[in-house]
Amino acid sequence: MLLFGHKTKMIAPERALRGRDERPFPVPDRHEVLGNPLVPPFPDGFETAVFGMGCFWGAERMFWQAAGVWTTAVGYAGGYTPNPTYEEVCSGSTGHAEVVLVAFDPARASYDDMLRIFWEGHDPTQGMRQGNDVGTQYRSAIYYGGEAQREAAERSRVTFEGLLRESGYGEITTQIAQAGDFFYAEPYHQQYLAKNPNGYCGLGGTGVSCPVGLRAS
Repeated sequence: MLLFGHKTKMIAPERALRGRDERPFPVPDRHEVLGNPLVPPFPDGFETAVFGMGCFWGAERMFWQAAGVWTTAVGYAGGYTPNPTYEEVCSGSTGHAEVVLVAFDPARASYDDMLRIFWEGHDPTQGMRQGNDVGTQYRSAIYYGGEAQREAAERSRVTFEGLLRESGYGEITTQIAQAGDFFYAEPYHQQYLAKNPNGYCGLGGTGVSCPVGLRAS
């Protein structure tokens, strides 16, 4: 129980690992499935979104399969330690969440479409866990890139929470915060389930549909 409590308690900034000035590993040149770069610059006019949904392997697959998505990458965000490693994030000593970065074409898909995938793809009521994956790195999170994304995220949370409550779920615990640094995860994590089709995916949605538009009544 003491270990469980430690894993689900956010570390204080002053106790976080110091990290490093440079990324300790390279980023693959191309997406394993989509064939596009993982690192900006992305095409003019494209938008980006950053989501935490638990284990980032399954979350990334949901987004690369979506219409209008140009590329995806997994990494770490929302914490304190610069350029962390997977082991450091999993220790709970960096404050980061496992996240997926999504670059999409707004002519083919909207940010609301990305939010629908996010809400329906996991259970956002579980706090510092997702299913059997327990720890602060598995928290549900939306890191918005501007005021329009913030408003859409907040609006969608209100709407979807109402639908969840009607189905017997509790309060949404999703962190909604301004996007900061996104640190790319190790190469073997990128598009992991494309390279390992039978690999682990601990994500499971609630079965509650989230309507596109997501406007509160």
